[in-house]
Amino acid sequence: MCNIDTLRQIPLFSDLSSEQLQGVLRRGTILQVREGEVFIREGEKAGDFFVLLKGSVEFRTKQLRDREMHFINGVPGDFFGHELILVETPLYLGSGCALCNSELLKLDETAFWEMVKNCPTVIQKLLRNNAQRWQNYEALLQSQAKLISLGTLAAGLAHELNNPAAAVLRSATYLNEVATTLASLQLKLNQKSLAHEQLAFLDELQRTLKAQVKTTGRFDPLTQSNLEDEMSDWLEAHNVPNGWKLATDLVAAGLNETALEPIAQHFPQDALAEVLTWLEAVLNQSRLMTEIQDGAARITQLVQAIKDYSYMDQAPFQEIDIHEGLENTLTILAHKLSSEIAVSREYARNLPRIYACGSALNQVWTDLIDNAIDAMGERGNLNVRTAQSGHHLLVEISDDGPGIPLDIQARIFDPFFTTKAVGKGTGLGLDMARRIIVGQHQGDIQFASRPGATCFQVYIPITQSKSR
Repeated sequence: MCNIDTLRQIPLFSDLSSEQLQGVLRRGTILQVREGEVFIREGEKAGDFFVLLKGSVEFRTKQLRDREMHFINGVPGDFFGHELILVETPLYLGSGCALCNSELLKLDETAFWEMVKNCPTVIQKLLRNNAQRWQNYEALLQSQAKLISLGTLAAGLAHELNNPAAAVLRSATYLNEVATTLASLQLKLNQKSLAHEQLAFLDELQRTLKAQVKTTGRFDPLTQSNLEDEMSDWLEAHNVPNGWKLATDLVAAGLNETALEPIAQHFPQDALAEVLTWLEAVLNQSRLMTEIQDGAARITQLVQAIKDYSYMDQAPFQEIDIHEGLENTLTILAHKLSSEIAVSREYARNLPRIYACGSALNQVWTDLIDNAIDAMGERGNLNVRTAQSGHHLLVEISDDGPGIPLDIQARIFDPFFTTKAVGKGTGLGLDMARRIIVGQHQGDIQFASRPGATCFQVYIPITQSKSR
């Protein structure tokens, strides 16, 4: 059974007199908790203070994307619950479970304040422990927020890389086939013993058409179909076998019946099919090379965007251009921007560079833009605006979604608070955004919201001390 000698072995109570220890025992309740038993449940009303006398316990939370995460272990002498009482947190942020048969001393809120009143040395130890625990808690939040941002970033990057990478692979595979076909066609043309003037004509023609393909716009489906039918008829009339196969690429290159007549005049009937087939293969080769170049350029652009977004291999604090961070964030989140979401930019191009942590600010832009996209759903208007406001740089991110309900607006910066469905919200975004802007950059973050108009305003001092 617990007695004053047991309590005296607990560091929290080691300085108390026998009378004070007796008072703590009298006000408290001894809990015997079996292995695996939950004695604190996440989301239930908080207000009790616990001291672990024997055994071992752990605390876990499901707040983060509905996945359990361990955040503290308890051994004899540890105490819990005072943090929530001191900051008046109404609900438990995690669940407490015994790892083995354990014994705890429990004081309700009234008994806790009585103990604090009668035992001054206890409050010093509580506050010291509280400060250390909140530091650890904040470090955990920051680490988890970075992991969540990394997950969002990785998903977006994978989605954005998939299309150009698939296009490059598809084009490279087809290009190998075209190169083989082209080599065979060139041998057949050589057997036709073409004159020097005819070869010069072909060389000039393929150069002209290659340049023309890059500037020729796409036709609408009906026009494309009509032009292909006309081309097929012309090829059939000139005894070109399988002309319908050539028609699509020849029309795409900007050729029509009028353009084909000079070709027919330069070559005999028995060579025309080989010439047009060779020409189609050359144009295909050029088109595929362009697709590979475009796909590789897009991949390079995305890789550069991710490097710039994360400030890879760069100092945390440095002079940055705020617009580069906003643009990189929009690139990373492009996979979430449906065709029905219009993005408008109102950038003040004369803004000075600021001394800031670029990767942390990009995390803020990711949270705010991602929230705006989720709020709008599949359709809406997203506006990103920058300006100078006195000695501060202002970034506004607004949307025309349904707005934040008035009854929860006072809580949106609270840790773990979210209005999103289970598995979608983290509860970290706005809390971490406030910590980054206010804590790291001595700035401010404000918002105004009503149905059809929600705007977050971020203020960052233009002059920041590099010594920080």
